[in-house]
Amino acid sequence: MRVLVAGATGVVGRAVVPLLEAVGHEVTALSRTGDPRGVLRGTTARVVAVDGLDQASMRAAVLGAAPEAVVHLMTAIPAAIRPRRMAREFAVTNRLRSEGTRHLLDAAEEAGVRRVVAEGLAYAYDPTGTGPAGEDEPFWADPPRPFRPALAALEELEQRTRAAGGTVLRFGHLYGPGSVYAPEGSTAAAVRAGRMPVVGSGGSVFSFTHADDAASAIVATLDRPTVPAVLNVVDDDPAPVREWLPELARLLGAPAPKVVPAAVATVAVGSWGRTFMTRLRGADNARARLHLDWRPRYGSWRDGFAVEITGRRPSAA
Repeated sequence: MRVLVAGATGVVGRAVVPLLEAVGHEVTALSRTGDPRGVLRGTTARVVAVDGLDQASMRAAVLGAAPEAVVHLMTAIPAAIRPRRMAREFAVTNRLRSEGTRHLLDAAEEAGVRRVVAEGLAYAYDPTGTGPAGEDEPFWADPPRPFRPALAALEELEQRTRAAGGTVLRFGHLYGPGSVYAPEGSTAAAVRAGRMPVVGSGGSVFSFTHADDAASAIVATLDRPTVPAVLNVVDDDPAPVREWLPELARLLGAPAPKVVPAAVATVAVGSWGRTFMTRLRGADNARARLHLDWRPRYGSWRDGFAVEITGRRPSAA
């Protein structure tokens, strides 16, 4: 199958392009700046520099590739996120999820593409529910103000993808090479420096997704004739911040995270930073397991973090 991957040099893109090739697909890789860091070196993908917000260049790239399937992974998330500036720092990503999605899917329709897979988020669920959220549960009805533009863009991406007959894979907190949780990433750096505390009770629940597991879910989605419109692609082990953050610190050889009151955190990182660390809800992956016959390589973030940071799998208990 000819597959076009838009956003091919991001955390998921760099994992999915070689995997698509390994199973026999022909890949055209779109990236805003081409591949200056060489993250796709070793693949045979044709790399094309395309600005996802430029309708004409996107149309030309898609029609030129004549793909049978499109994978939408376009984002412009900063390497280091400052929660107080979220609205500003996510502005381009929000446009890529709204305008960029429109440009990509309009061109895909003109090219006769029938298979579309898009990247969504599995941590935008309304936090008032209990337990890991399934795909039918609603997104936040009244999120903190800084998150509202991002949520609106996500909802538009999902609506357009579903209208095109495609599937949205809602990934959890992504980790792996090139991510903020990688040893050289911004989150790891903050943990080493003692600048990432447990806020309040540390009750925000994270569902993690390794980039390799996101990639394998994309390939599995393309391999099946029918797939639900939305799937959570996360590991099996949702965990509150008070569990995963100290473990990450331990693996990094960093000091144990401090515990700070929520009010103090609000002063430092704003309403979204406080909410991110105290109120997020985890997600359930049962539907992806059932409909994709998919299993995460890293069933728990504990194993995945250990491999990524130390290079060794943890000993069995």
